[in-house]
Amino acid sequence: MRSARRRRGRAPHDRVAHLTVRARVLSAVLLLAALAVVIAGATAYLLQAQRTDKRIDDSLVRAIDVLRFVTAEGPDAERNPELEFTTVADLLYAAVQRRGFTEHEGVLALVDGEPRWLASTSVPLRLEADEELLRRLAAVSPDDPVELQTVRTSVTEYRLVAMPVSVTGDPHQGLFVVAIDRRAEIATMSKVYTSYASVALGSLLVIALVAWFVVGRLLRPVRLLRDTARHITESDLSERISVSGSDDLSDLARTVNAMLDRLQNAFGSQRELLDDVGHELRTPLTIVRGHLELLDPDDPDDVRATQALALDELDRMHRLVNDLMTLATAERPDFVRVAPTDVGRLTDDVLDKARGLGDRRWQVAARADATVLVDSQRVTQAWLQLIANAVSVSAPGTWIRIGSEIRSGRVLLWVRDEGPGVPPEEEARIFERFHRGRADRIGRRGDGAGLGLPIVAAIAAAHHGRVTLERPPLGAGTGAVFVLDLPALDLVEEPRLTPAELLEQT
Repeated sequence: MRSARRRRGRAPHDRVAHLTVRARVLSAVLLLAALAVVIAGATAYLLQAQRTDKRIDDSLVRAIDVLRFVTAEGPDAERNPELEFTTVADLLYAAVQRRGFTEHEGVLALVDGEPRWLASTSVPLRLEADEELLRRLAAVSPDDPVELQTVRTSVTEYRLVAMPVSVTGDPHQGLFVVAIDRRAEIATMSKVYTSYASVALGSLLVIALVAWFVVGRLLRPVRLLRDTARHITESDLSERISVSGSDDLSDLARTVNAMLDRLQNAFGSQRELLDDVGHELRTPLTIVRGHLELLDPDDPDDVRATQALALDELDRMHRLVNDLMTLATAERPDFVRVAPTDVGRLTDDVLDKARGLGDRRWQVAARADATVLVDSQRVTQAWLQLIANAVSVSAPGTWIRIGSEIRSGRVLLWVRDEGPGVPPEEEARIFERFHRGRADRIGRRGDGAGLGLPIVAAIAAAHHGRVTLERPPLGAGTGAVFVLDLPALDLVEEPRLTPAELLEQT
């Protein structure tokens, strides 16, 4: 029972959590739009109500001025301007007759607390019909100040002014009352805002429809991202998001596509690496196992031969593991540690180390006199790997030439051999991992794992450079030219010959 209650208790949160981004954005847009409409409408309503009250008060103030004008003008200003009113009733009658009425305005003249003069029948607001109002007016004292006031009765809410009137020589006491039905005035104004509310509601519906499609279009890359992520599996990373536009979400989709490309390449390389490593390690293990199974422990010669073969295969596996470790760390930021390096001295040092690789005729065809920022150890490793490759494909006594050159802000380190060259059909694959060329090209390198040139390419890439294969110039014989092309920083460029031109001269 407790579990069921917990599940029921989490249900509202689950429902909220399952709201789509589109619904959340649409809800936020509608909430903000509705809030703006309500604030604008309420503010306009309050301002208009204040204007209505001010207009009512101005009309009542003019009523006071009319009474004073009538009192000062007299009963017959055209025939006898100096004639004065002799009775309160006459004065109130003239004031009622000269009062102009607005739509919700009424007038009433009382003598001794009783209605004496009424507005014409065309005036809709009948003050005399409100008995509660009459009782309130009858209680007004002649000594009360003349001021605007609000009176609420069961009929309506009045904004009025009650002015006591007296005439010298007349014992009667009069009261001139002008009132405006404030509730009716506000109701008239409210009708306008009722229409405003209807228009605002319709506008919100239009905003909802437009926002639904606009938000849906804007979030289309997110939906495609979700669908693509659902279709991606460990064995299939080929799904991509269709991108159109140049907004932030489109940039996100492009970034995800680029990430998927990198993941696909990484997973593909990983699978290929595992397959190749499995194949490369299986061969020496099979050889060692086979010889150990056939080993005659009583035959010392057989034991020594098997031991030598096993050690040779173990050395080959050790080199393979070291090469794989080098390639595995090639993507790390600390794979290369650049420092100022004298290219000329580096060239001589590499040649000294290369002499022990084989019986060849060695020559430095070009030597750059410059200092560049490179990792001298990694560059030496890559350069010697190219030289070892040249030794493995060339015959004893043939020329192997190396050189260094600064050209167009690049440092070029190259090796040329006089071997059979690289067949055109293999040029595009020689830098792939575990690729072995034809035996007529690679010679003894056929015993390797095919990781030498990929390691060179990885070292060049870590320096933001590359390794390329060039053909010797015409008339210079066979062979191949491998060039390490690295950026040379902070150097004064000097126009010099290309490696191929230098080779042609040598």
